[in-house]
Amino acid sequence: MDKDRVVGSAKVVKGKIKEAAGKMLGDAKLEAEGKADEIQGKVQNAAGGVKDALRGE
Repeated sequence: MDKDRVVGSAKVVKGKIKEAAGKMLGDAKLEAEGKADEIQGKVQNAAGGVKDALRGE
């Protein structure tokens, strides 16, 4: 498993937590940061998946 997949998954979780906290606190900036982290994590996870596929894992 590629390191990018692990890091990407962690960013997705971090983003979901930040987004939920932003909603709960009424902080639109924190909510937006959470969504951005989540998207970035999904992209990084996908890139790791491509690397795994190229290596035949």
